[in-house]
Amino acid sequence: MNLIVEKTLLSPNVTRLVVEAPRLAQVRQPGQFVIVRLGPGSERIPLTIADADAERGTISLVIQAVGKSTMDLTELEVGGSIQDIAGPLGRPTELLESGHAVCVGGGVGTAVVYPIAQGLHAKGVRVTSVIGGRSREWVILEDELRAQGEVVTCTDDGSYGRPGFVTQALKDLLDAGGIDAVYAVGPVPMMRAVTELVRPYGVPITVSLNAIMVDGTGMCGGCRVSVGGETRYACVDGPEFDGYIVDYRQLADRLTTYRGFEQDALERRAAACRIPGLGTLAEAMSAGTTAAAATEAVR
Repeated sequence: MNLIVEKTLLSPNVTRLVVEAPRLAQVRQPGQFVIVRLGPGSERIPLTIADADAERGTISLVIQAVGKSTMDLTELEVGGSIQDIAGPLGRPTELLESGHAVCVGGGVGTAVVYPIAQGLHAKGVRVTSVIGGRSREWVILEDELRAQGEVVTCTDDGSYGRPGFVTQALKDLLDAGGIDAVYAVGPVPMMRAVTELVRPYGVPITVSLNAIMVDGTGMCGGCRVSVGGETRYACVDGPEFDGYIVDYRQLADRLTTYRGFEQDALERRAAACRIPGLGTLAEAMSAGTTAAAATEAVR
């Protein structure tokens, strides 16, 4: 069992769990991930190792609650535990050795570029992070990234930082010159847009692919992607690849494969949490019922 020692809400649906995992904390490298299983019969979920503290023997997992399994994880509290954390998996990031790198993070993708920024900063590389969200409350890890270098924040609605998308801020940096590498992580449309923006400048770009994974060892084939016209496996050949040669259309299509199953699982979860006369646990609490009373009603 991996004990949860800290829990922080980073945005309305993004939670950071700091978990005891001494071996992983000692050997993980930027770009690597773990496969997490909450308990017997639970889904296997790939999560980036967002940070690690070798002295404490802990790793940080940043989780976006979008489906049943991720919701189950984010509802864990300090003192709870995760049964299985397997890793580190994947190939470490190929870090620039010198010069100026730009790390672009969209939404929860910021948690993936954070360890990359850490690794670059440790090598003495100048780091500029461009991070974005729909509004201020969706911008995460800004302070942590400022410890690694400059940060440009962007919000779609202009409520914080620079108004507009991360691509607009990135273009200004590229026009100014002196950029030696770009690392981008976020939704597929965002990574595709960043890649096409960077292409005319000829700057190397690395993207981290959020392909569907099951075992994380290349056995199931669920994470196969097309890179440079060849089939690659994100879990063992990646998850990071040269952004210029990724087939983003195929990646986006494959990410919808289990959408129906995911919706069914969410509906079953909601039904299981529904309290007679009160609705769901969240609805009951918003109506003034305490968590303890609502939980007792379920029992």
